[in-house]
Amino acid sequence: MDLSRPTIGAVDTPHDVDAAPIEQAIDQLRYARLLGQGSSLGMLMLVASFAAYMLGWLPPRVPTSELQALWHLPVGEFQRLTDAPLGWAWLGHLQHGDVIGLLGIVVLASCSVPCLLALLPIYVRAGNRAFVAICMAEVAVLLLAASGVLTAGH
Repeated sequence: MDLSRPTIGAVDTPHDVDAAPIEQAIDQLRYARLLGQGSSLGMLMLVASFAAYMLGWLPPRVPTSELQALWHLPVGEFQRLTDAPLGWAWLGHLQHGDVIGLLGIVVLASCSVPCLLALLPIYVRAGNRAFVAICMAEVAVLLLAASGVLTAGH
């Protein structure tokens, strides 16, 4: 092992050993590729929406001059005073700079759904009914959670 450089968490292989490339399963590669693309898109949307908000390209629902007086309030009071949209009603306010950032958050939070759906053809072709059922169940749970149908105390 070469001690002239740090190897925190790394394994140093001797140079005279041929390291075989690690082969990844096609389902893992597909999931990882789509997850990387979705994450990149979500982050790009967050940066762009933040820039649009901060640069004033999109008017805010709540003027920035009023935010300091509202930040300390409980969410119910904040919602009442600002008439902030509840549930998925924010989708009707994407023209506002302080709302459009939620779109990037939704993309990031939902990245796994297209990834799981993209695995279904692989598992169907392989005849792996258990993995098909697991993927479909995960998608169903994610969509049900996002729908807001199941709420507690709201």
